[in-house]
Amino acid sequence: MKLSSKIILITGGSQGIGLDTATLLKSRGAEVIISARNKERLNSAGEEHGLVPIAGDVASESDVKQIYSFILERYGKLDALVNNAGFGCFDLLEDIDVTEFRDVFATNVTGAMMMAHEAVPIFKKQNSGNIINISSTAGTKGFAGGTAYCGTKFALKAMTQCWQAELRKYNVRVTLINPSEVQTNFAANSGREARPFNPTKLQGTDIAHAICAVLEMEDRGFITELTVFATNPQ
Repeated sequence: MKLSSKIILITGGSQGIGLDTATLLKSRGAEVIISARNKERLNSAGEEHGLVPIAGDVASESDVKQIYSFILERYGKLDALVNNAGFGCFDLLEDIDVTEFRDVFATNVTGAMMMAHEAVPIFKKQNSGNIINISSTAGTKGFAGGTAYCGTKFALKAMTQCWQAELRKYNVRVTLINPSEVQTNFAANSGREARPFNPTKLQGTDIAHAICAVLEMEDRGFITELTVFATNPQ
């Protein structure tokens, strides 16, 4: 897909992987809409980088519908959805807080589903579209303390495969991307201690390039799943 003038929506787009992806796609000529819960940070990112902000929580059905109403009213179309919004909580099974567990699933799983659910009628009408689900290597192998987060990412992988089976006949490409550790605010946002910057580990721009490459592939083919590791982390 040639990115020039394409309409692309990115959730969790005010920082980290989402913002890095938005700015890269913008530089390739796309019209990029970013969505996030923090309205102040979202508007600041939109103004600084020439992006279109629309505040909303993907875990809220009314917010999701409001986001799509805005897009349809302003553009009348959508070429790609990047399901990037997500967070984690990490505890041993015996220490898991059930409310927090449900909240993680509400955003990472139900939120991704609702965003895609609203995109599908648009894509089917156009007979074209792209959904990119940002997962994690935590969705390929579980680990101690990862019940909630790994559970959401395994679920996202299953949903991706279901959507691929349903939507290929409408020329809709659905891709799962599994980054390993990326140096963003993710650790701090999940209640863990922030780590010092390590130049040998992945950065948000690396995942942005992967997303861009997936979208720019000619429409006759698509990448079903892509895993990105740091080459030689120290």
